[in-house]
Amino acid sequence: MKYLLCFSHLSWNFVYQRPQHLLTRFAKQYQVFYFEEPKLGDSDRYTVNIQDGVYIIELIISEHNEFTNQRIQNLILNVLREYDIKDYLTWYYTPMALQFTGMLQPQKVIFDSMDELSAFRFAPPKLLEMEEELFRKADVVFTGGHSLYQAKKGRHHNIHAMPSSIDKSHFEKARQYQPDPEDQCAIGFPRLGFFGVVDERFDIELLRDVSAQRPDWQFVIIGPVVKINPDDLPRAENIHYLGSKSYSELPSYIAHWDIALILFALNESTEFISPTKTPEYLAAGKPVISTAIRDVVQPYGNASLVQIIDDADSFILAAEKIMADPDRDHWLRTVDHFLEDESWDQAFSRMNALIDKIEITNKQKQINHV
Repeated sequence: MKYLLCFSHLSWNFVYQRPQHLLTRFAKQYQVFYFEEPKLGDSDRYTVNIQDGVYIIELIISEHNEFTNQRIQNLILNVLREYDIKDYLTWYYTPMALQFTGMLQPQKVIFDSMDELSAFRFAPPKLLEMEEELFRKADVVFTGGHSLYQAKKGRHHNIHAMPSSIDKSHFEKARQYQPDPEDQCAIGFPRLGFFGVVDERFDIELLRDVSAQRPDWQFVIIGPVVKINPDDLPRAENIHYLGSKSYSELPSYIAHWDIALILFALNESTEFISPTKTPEYLAAGKPVISTAIRDVVQPYGNASLVQIIDDADSFILAAEKIMADPDRDHWLRTVDHFLEDESWDQAFSRMNALIDKIEITNKQKQINHV
């Protein structure tokens, strides 16, 4: 049995995104243990929950003190003992996990740098220092997009751009008949929708301006609100915050939208993001309007698959153009051709091949050394 231990800053059931897509596929070749970021509770303990073949480990500590990292380390070692895990790979989504995983002796270390975490609100002060250490330890580094790769490519000898991909069959359900969900069916048309985490990256002012200028357009916002005050979000009769939805529910919502939105502000926290929702919206067959996020402009904007805007006026012009042209057959054929070779299965295969190549290389080194 091959084991893979993943250490993440994200709870498994928070939002279904890159870690879930990749690790459920790796779980077909490895026994995957996904360690969530430790949280406070009533005692030092851990819980194990299996979903889609992945062992999700919730680490709980009773308090923070000078021995916190040692106590977390002990919990991790208890998991390894319980499941008799001896030979394993480690996979990091957050460098901060190095604080309590230094005792591990993995065969290989993988760093999947999905975002520039140091630019996010409330980033730990030591994050950049820990990231530098992780670059030294890692055998291979993947980045969640091309812009992040360009920013980090000089820091590691074996780094690869692995943009987030797409589960086409899932989102293509939005092209077929889906019942309009109960909390959306009473909302009028046209509908312009966004799904994703609503945080410091979300362009609050753009939504406020466009919704005010076009009160007859309905804006549907799906996703959890985190790290920002919900009271700061614009409120109007034509803005509808529907909260979090499960991954399986998303196609039924998107199916009844006229336009899908990537509403990200251009700031430090969005400089290197590569939104997974871009190809997901396109697979759903929906026209997309996006702010000028670098990894959306190239390739999607430059290929005329997504309308790139920079303010409320250009947003309105783009939306009016889309609404005035209901014949989208040629555009949709172009979308499908563009997405033809993209899938999470292929992303997994490329990453897995690079990991296997390192294992073979190191075995060869051991043979040569002997």
